[in-house]
Amino acid sequence: MKLARRMAQLGTETAFEVLARANGLKAAGRSIINLGIGQPDFQTPENIVEAARKALADGHHGYTPANGIQPLREAVAADIAAHRGVEIDPGNVVVVPGGKVTMFFAALMFGEEGAEILYPNPGFPIYQSVIEFSGATAVPIPLYEETGFSFSAEEVLSKITPKTRLIMLNSPANPTGGVTPKKEFDRLVEGLEAHPDIAIMSDEIYARLLYDGQEHVSLLSYPSIRDRVILLDGWSKTYAMTGWRIGYGVWPGKLAEQATRLAVNSNSCVNAPTQIAAIEALQGPQDSVETMRLAFDERRKIILRELNQIEGFRCVEPQGAFYAMSNIEGTGMSARELQDGLLETAGVATIAGTSFGQYGEGYLRFSYAASTEEIIEAMTRIKTFLAERS
Repeated sequence: MKLARRMAQLGTETAFEVLARANGLKAAGRSIINLGIGQPDFQTPENIVEAARKALADGHHGYTPANGIQPLREAVAADIAAHRGVEIDPGNVVVVPGGKVTMFFAALMFGEEGAEILYPNPGFPIYQSVIEFSGATAVPIPLYEETGFSFSAEEVLSKITPKTRLIMLNSPANPTGGVTPKKEFDRLVEGLEAHPDIAIMSDEIYARLLYDGQEHVSLLSYPSIRDRVILLDGWSKTYAMTGWRIGYGVWPGKLAEQATRLAVNSNSCVNAPTQIAAIEALQGPQDSVETMRLAFDERRKIILRELNQIEGFRCVEPQGAFYAMSNIEGTGMSARELQDGLLETAGVATIAGTSFGQYGEGYLRFSYAASTEEIIEAMTRIKTFLAERS
């Protein structure tokens, strides 16, 4: 069989590869602490689960509209008004099976041979993967430890060429936990006003997971570019619904129809019970969201303290999401070498920074979506591993 050349351009998500290896070791009887996978360790709130049960019992078993059921799209619009202060038309919402679908659709719409798409690096690995799959050239936006892994508006603007079609941005960010300050967004938007044909995909999946009084800045809140902003968000992180596979994009009016057409040609629609559960998530009690955020905040402080006590490590304070991107250059080991050694020898799953792009060398990503006890034990194991190695 001869595959299309573009299949060679598809990357992967190392977190799932590490998860499979960790699970294999655990099945063989090893004690494994997983600080690799970016998944809340909380259960989906019971009111959301019950809404899905009821939907099934009530007979919601059939196809739904490709862009999502109207009540859910209206609930999304109301949620955006409440948390981002922006009024949107529910007709611009396209509900899809997970956040990746929105970024894939955006890359397919704007990417082709000869085009360029900008993306953060280190960043979520699927950005680069879908850009290259589309045929476009992936142009990295470097993120630096010394700025808390915030993007620089000046650097983003400097990378724009006549070939630039789309810019992908992410704040709060995976894998770094970095949060870009409003002043950088302001400068970026001002600069983008000189480039009216460039679309912007703003990945805001971690918008509700912020710390130390940080306030979320949404690119939807800037009127001068709103007609070309694609917002990516969903339920996976905020409501511990990773396995439910549901997310949404808010598309400019002229693109919503195109996104819906892509949905028709790929996933048809999102299953009905999950959509009804998603309505309950948005409209029901929100105390679970704050409970998780406070728990993550406490763990953030603990893992930051512990990482900075490990010889050869240093870690800037993450301001959002549930990740810490620790510099490990002082160990003398490469990111992949240390990732593999910690998993195979110490029983601690982490993700090498190189899994998130070329600028991730010299770093390990830790997910602190794990219990305090597991985090502390993992840090002890890492110290023991490094001591025995030296």
